[in-house]
Amino acid sequence: MEKPEPQRIQKLIAQAGLCSRREAERFIENGEVRVNGKTVSLGDRALASDPIFVKNKRLHIPEAHAVTVAMNKPKGFLCTNSDPYAERTVFELLPPDLQRQRMFCAGRLDKDSEGLLILTNDGDLAHRLTHPAKRIVKRYRVLLHRDFNKADIPVLLNGIEDEGELLKAEKVIPAPAVGDDHLRRMEVHLHHGKKREVRRLFEAKRYYVKKLVRIQIGGITLKGIAKGGIKPLGKKDIERLLR
Repeated sequence: MEKPEPQRIQKLIAQAGLCSRREAERFIENGEVRVNGKTVSLGDRALASDPIFVKNKRLHIPEAHAVTVAMNKPKGFLCTNSDPYAERTVFELLPPDLQRQRMFCAGRLDKDSEGLLILTNDGDLAHRLTHPAKRIVKRYRVLLHRDFNKADIPVLLNGIEDEGELLKAEKVIPAPAVGDDHLRRMEVHLHHGKKREVRRLFEAKRYYVKKLVRIQIGGITLKGIAKGGIKPLGKKDIERLLR
């Protein structure tokens, strides 16, 4: 019988459903992960059967069974499964069988934002979706509090410095016309996703974002997903997602 191969510890932590692989890497860097009684470093490997502790809590790593869904997130729900004070989270919208899977968000939306969200228990997939080097495009539609001046587009494309981060859009175009406020509706494309990046970009030019909806990630769109609803993603969907 072939012996199991050791795996990177951040992958095992993600497989346990505790968090994404990137978050697991931060736990390791902060010295909060022990295996066989020893604090580990990034790059270390272990077996799924080894005693792995994160913040002094032992992980129970199930057999790998990847589950991924697309959700149409409503406004007012948080993308967290680690905040005990959160009133409403997106995980409450999942059916009971998926709530037991201990899923997490592969790229978040803030409480006031809506639209396409990917939830998974597959840490590798979450890492691929959120890593900037993968350049997976996310499309957002925004409604601003005042008419947009097209002269501001180059600024958003060239990027701005905010709180020590470079914020930058890949494309900024008018959104499809809706009613009398069409001059306030814009579409923004990003291939990364820093915290509140779209809102911060517009705020830098003194626009307030009244509404923000993510409409697409890779080749997957919101089409056919009711608000608060989900759509299970199969192998071909995952391939489209990673385009």
